[in-house]
Amino acid sequence: MIEIARRGVCLVLSAPSGAGKTAIAEALLATEPDLERSISVTTRDRRPTEIDGVHYHFLTEAGFQDALRDDALLEWARVLQGTHAYGTPRAPVEKALAEGRDVVFDIDWQGHRQLREKLPADVVSVFVLPPNLMALRSRLIGRAGDRGEEIERRMRVAREEIRHWVEFDHVVVNEDLQSATLAVRAVLHGARTATGRLTGLRGFVDSLGA
Repeated sequence: MIEIARRGVCLVLSAPSGAGKTAIAEALLATEPDLERSISVTTRDRRPTEIDGVHYHFLTEAGFQDALRDDALLEWARVLQGTHAYGTPRAPVEKALAEGRDVVFDIDWQGHRQLREKLPADVVSVFVLPPNLMALRSRLIGRAGDRGEEIERRMRVAREEIRHWVEFDHVVVNEDLQSATLAVRAVLHGARTATGRLTGLRGFVDSLGA
């Protein structure tokens, strides 16, 4: 098989909680050898089952502040009323892209904005929608087991997130996981063959005598 050198792709998957973006990312990672997961940094404590550098890169608050000051993060946010910080380290992503490997991101619309600002030519984004709000509610109940007020809070957050679909390059409705995964895979493969991303294309065309 002829392979032409290329720059990697940042594949961003974003969606309201329960829409299935994580399942789609896992399905792609299992079948796409040139695709790898972005491993985030975090200031929260490591859980007993977690491995530093595999699940997260665990930083102290001081270390996180150093990373921000050094512009070493492509995107970041605080969660749980500002208690813990999460972010995407710049160096491993840029190394992967330069070596022709793709990186998948499971982040929200705010992280997508930051990442596109830092790497505008490398981001291809997909917003995943549920088929309807009833299905989303059922998935949330089935996944977390929450009821009543907590489910309503999650649904309010979901509606707010859905309003940002227009900021993304592609939208996929996840009614069926297999079909949704195929649609996202098509986006990834299309991005890989974009003329501007094929760094070895000129040499290949020259070898054809064209």
